[in-house]
Amino acid sequence: MHTTLISTDELARELADPALVLVDCRHNLSDVEAGERAYLASHLPGARFMHMDRDLSGERTGTNGRHPLPDVAALSAGLSRIGIDASKQVVAYDQNNGMWASRLWWLLHWLGHDAAAVLDGGIDKWIAEGRPTTADMPRVKPARFVAMTPRPVASSAEIAQHLRDQAAPLTIVDARAPERFRGDIEPLDPVAGHIPGAINRPYGANLTPRGTFKPAELLRSEFEAQLGAAPLSSVVHQCGSGVTACHNLLAMAVAGLPGSRLYPGSWSEWVSDPTHPVARGS
Repeated sequence: MHTTLISTDELARELADPALVLVDCRHNLSDVEAGERAYLASHLPGARFMHMDRDLSGERTGTNGRHPLPDVAALSAGLSRIGIDASKQVVAYDQNNGMWASRLWWLLHWLGHDAAAVLDGGIDKWIAEGRPTTADMPRVKPARFVAMTPRPVASSAEIAQHLRDQAAPLTIVDARAPERFRGDIEPLDPVAGHIPGAINRPYGANLTPRGTFKPAELLRSEFEAQLGAAPLSSVVHQCGSGVTACHNLLAMAVAGLPGSRLYPGSWSEWVSDPTHPVARGS
């Protein structure tokens, strides 16, 4: 069972396994239909497609962030539709570095489906190695995905309480780029800056120059250096909208550091409440 990453070599060996479900998660924030267009043009053999906004996120209210968590029943129906049940090994992939695929990886683990992994290097690495792609649509037999009780997540109320009294200390890890964390720029949300006390771990720090994940031992040493003595149960991951934060959660899982949580609403939810404090600078 693959529970974190799968290499292109491993996937090539297992591609014909009837228990394997490949899911294409390519996406582009500036052109939200680009991922599906790319999928229709060419994808890994047998791959299905799930859209970040329509399938892997819920309805936006204006106060719950740009990519709120999907309704569990709706997500379960979507997973069932593409043939995922408890017997399936799911492999999610995106363009390259896993920033989108890690969202599906996290959602599946959130609902208790641990046989879920991300293709390390994505379709770009797969194609660069001369491996097969197709424009043919797969024949999909629907299944019945049964969600387990969702695993705990963090909320804005919990973080606000932590900032008020420190009664339940949290270590908040922000996956955005340093310039967004500092508040130098903010291309997506109406307020720049970060949650007071957060530390910055850009998701790109999890990757080698080739765009694949760093070795587990290196990831572990880097996270331990940043987190210090903080218990893993106190660690809360956030980003702009709860997507690239999943990349840090995946990296910690690769590193053998389980138990941290996602703040799904992330910065886009946090700043929708004008009473929430904002910090700037490093």
